[in-house]
Amino acid sequence: MLTRNCLSLLLWVLFDGGLLTPLQPQPPRTAATEPRENAVHLPGQRSHFQRVKRGWVWNQFFVLEEYMGSEPQYVGKLHSDLDKGEGTVKYTLSGDGAGTVFTIDETTGDIHAIRSLDREEKPFYTLRAQAVDIETKKPLEPESEFIIKVQDINDNEPKFLDGPYVASVPEMSPVGAYVLQVKATDADDPTYGNSARVVYSILQGQPYFSIDPKTGIIRTALPNMDREVKEQYQVLIQAKDMGGQLGGLAGTTIVNITLTDVNDNPPRFPKSIFHLKVPESSPIGSAIGRIRAVDPDFGQNAEIEYNIVPGDGGNLFDIVTDEDTQEGVIKLKKPLDFETKKAYTFKVEASNLHLDHRFHSAGPFKDTATVKISVLDVDEPPVFSKPLYTMEVYEDTPVGTVIGAVTAQDLDVGSSAVRYFIDWKRDGDSSFTIDGTEGTIATNELLDRESTAQYNFSIIARKVSNPLLTSKVNVLINVLDVNEFPPEISVPYETAVCENAKPGQIIQTVSAADRDLSPSGQQFSFRLSPEAAIKPNFTVRDFRNNTAGIETRRNGYSRRQQELYFLPVVIEDSSYPVQSSTNTMTIRVCRCDSDGTILSCNVEAIFLPVGLSTGALIAILLCIVILLAIVVLYVALRRQKKKDTLMTSKEDIRDNVIHCDDEGGGEEDTQAFDIGALRKSKVIEENKIRRDIKPDSLCLPRQRPPVEDNTDIRDFINQRLQDNDGDPTAPPYDSLATYAYEGNGSTAESLSSIDSLTTDADQDYDYLADWGPRFKVLADMFGEEESYNPDKVT
Repeated sequence: MLTRNCLSLLLWVLFDGGLLTPLQPQPPRTAATEPRENAVHLPGQRSHFQRVKRGWVWNQFFVLEEYMGSEPQYVGKLHSDLDKGEGTVKYTLSGDGAGTVFTIDETTGDIHAIRSLDREEKPFYTLRAQAVDIETKKPLEPESEFIIKVQDINDNEPKFLDGPYVASVPEMSPVGAYVLQVKATDADDPTYGNSARVVYSILQGQPYFSIDPKTGIIRTALPNMDREVKEQYQVLIQAKDMGGQLGGLAGTTIVNITLTDVNDNPPRFPKSIFHLKVPESSPIGSAIGRIRAVDPDFGQNAEIEYNIVPGDGGNLFDIVTDEDTQEGVIKLKKPLDFETKKAYTFKVEASNLHLDHRFHSAGPFKDTATVKISVLDVDEPPVFSKPLYTMEVYEDTPVGTVIGAVTAQDLDVGSSAVRYFIDWKRDGDSSFTIDGTEGTIATNELLDRESTAQYNFSIIARKVSNPLLTSKVNVLINVLDVNEFPPEISVPYETAVCENAKPGQIIQTVSAADRDLSPSGQQFSFRLSPEAAIKPNFTVRDFRNNTAGIETRRNGYSRRQQELYFLPVVIEDSSYPVQSSTNTMTIRVCRCDSDGTILSCNVEAIFLPVGLSTGALIAILLCIVILLAIVVLYVALRRQKKKDTLMTSKEDIRDNVIHCDDEGGGEEDTQAFDIGALRKSKVIEENKIRRDIKPDSLCLPRQRPPVEDNTDIRDFINQRLQDNDGDPTAPPYDSLATYAYEGNGSTAESLSSIDSLTTDADQDYDYLADWGPRFKVLADMFGEEESYNPDKVT
């Protein structure tokens, strides 16, 4: 290899004038005089620049990978034309691997690799070289790059990066059926030699499979490979470089190939006859046995459907497929009875659900077998003659009356006696009893249909020989009705008739209701009671359909004469014994329009003019109110005018106890009360017509009346009281009158306290309260014993 590198360098020298050609001496370089790789020449002119051959001319170097020598591997040599061999030029190396992988002799320019290289790890290295003056440390040439390539050797075997492989192919496939393609990769340089050229072969797996040496495609090599014979295959594949030549490196992988199932096998019963034993007490729908047909296929290709072939006893049984075990489960469709039939025989057919048309020529994909079932005798409970017993009884049936019976028998060989019991759902149910031996049912109490119309309970039959064996049956007892309630009229009990009703008019249709319940339905009849049938205002028309109509018999009715009518209606039912009742209907007379629409049934409306509308009635009421207001206003004005005339008259002067606004007036205030009622009777007769006047205020001293004349004063006051109460000309307003007449001819003298010389504390006025409520105020004013308050005027 070293010789090859040297020859390459020699060729470059021959073609390019040397690896490092000497340069002409040049002055110190500037930007204007720096030599360039190419020079530009203009036509017709002489170039100002002379083309100078570059001092560095490079080619790529090569170094062997995996070098195992004891000395560093020589790579190549660098030399500058400026180097005269005087030791004034120093060579430097930089870039990938400089100093660690590659070294350079600073004096001679020799490059060596100091460690073993791997092309697969790094195929080339890019470095930079430069010649420097030792004394001035200045570069003699510009820095230039070169490449050192690692030359490949066959040091890597082919590898299957995706292995091991798993593949599948259907069984019974023809020769050459595609299975899988494998691929191996070689890390060596595919452009250099045959180091990366791979060839495939099978080391293990013949003669079942083959492989294409170039593409790595695996195919079947034998026809009709059967999964039921062998399902799994392991194939060993080899990939070898150097085109498979001797000395090449090789790699292997394993391919696991599975034959997938196809439906190429029909189901088969392992035996032709299956024997089963079934107890006769097996419930309907229960599984009584299993049979199985064998199918060597797998998955859905092994799914089996079982069917019973029509024949002897097949209608009593059914068969279904257990999806987990693919067994045929035989189930009972009807009850078995050992005493009736002891054995059954039928055939079962097994077939595949999913057929493959490619294998139809192999024969039918089904098989048949015979099933024989033996019925076993079992000690069974008693059996009732009916699944349900229905009985009827009247609600007035005496206690202890037998209303029916139940019957149960033991059908086993050696029949046993049976005992009966009532299974009451509630502890309080004891309306019936049963004879334990005969099974007869009787009433245990009086029944009431209106309380309970139906009874539902169970009867238990128990074998004497084996008390644990029992059976149960339901008994339904309907309580029949006895006619004990009379029918009654349904609502409404009240109706209305128009005043303008015509004879024969139906004003109300009524129906009846009966608490009794007749099996055939009740029929009711309606009629008028005998006492109301004499000259009736209304009658009852029976429609013969459990309804009746209230019919008018008069030509019009008047609310002024009679507002309400009471109509007794007799209703009878059709049951036995016949029940009837008298129901009273209330008929109210109402005012209606010409179409028969009721306008009013109120009592106050009787006195309203007939035929007037609501607006007319309101207008009449308003006129009456206005007239009343005018009359009241006129009377009030007349009374006010009369009052003013009396107050201004000077003919009579009377003292009044009046209220005075002046503080401190005391007893001189006499304008608040009229004392004209205390006149003598003679004066009253002369002045019969009294008028109230407003007298001048008088301040006279009070005069205390003698105490001994209290009786005469009382009689006089009572006489004046009676006259005043009976006087129609008395003033209409209330006034506090002091009945004390002061003047000539008074036998009682003065009763006023105006001119009294004594104080209030010296006089006892409590006796005035005994004269009646009219003098109670006066007694309160003068009879209280309290300190005198000058700020208050009494």
